[in-house]
Amino acid sequence: MSHPHHPEHHLPSTYHEKLTAAVIELLAEKKVLPPEKIRAAIDAMDARGPNLGAKVVARAWVDPEFKKRLLADGSKACAELGIDVGSLKLLVVENTPQAHNVIVCTLCSCYPKMLLGIPPAWYKSKSYRSRTAREPRKVLHEFGLDVDDKVAVRVHDSTADMRYLVLPIRPSGTEGWSEEKLAELITRDSMIGVAQANEPTAV
Repeated sequence: MSHPHHPEHHLPSTYHEKLTAAVIELLAEKKVLPPEKIRAAIDAMDARGPNLGAKVVARAWVDPEFKKRLLADGSKACAELGIDVGSLKLLVVENTPQAHNVIVCTLCSCYPKMLLGIPPAWYKSKSYRSRTAREPRKVLHEFGLDVDDKVAVRVHDSTADMRYLVLPIRPSGTEGWSEEKLAELITRDSMIGVAQANEPTAV
């Protein structure tokens, strides 16, 4: 399958790309799945990105009742916004002036792809996975985030059937902003916990 808009489309296909293409062709040839259904599934996966997570966070910032439901049951609250997280259990952890949260997967690289898209390479690296659990403040410092000593740092380890999402602190000076405008302040890294949400001046 070609991806003409991909910046590396001119490079030779990798083994896994060839294998994927062969499986897709076989599924279509054997009429197990029609090509349009396969294409729709791929498009749905490609559409996943931090914008979905930002939509959830922005709603929580402006709707206290939604925020309560989100913190109580992340999966069910996301469904209210038309976001299906599948059979996974989504736990949303809230940053406060007293506590800062960061997520990691120490065993492999489990990640809330349904809300954040493809995980960055550093999230999957052995260094991040091992060091975040042992020395989170040092790791956060290397990302440019210094957490005050009076603020507790809580590390949440994802599992095969459970994912975490950080609810960052809403920046001051955003009173009266629409959800769409607030979403522009919410980055992938702030929902992982290695950064804060952007300040209003960034918009």
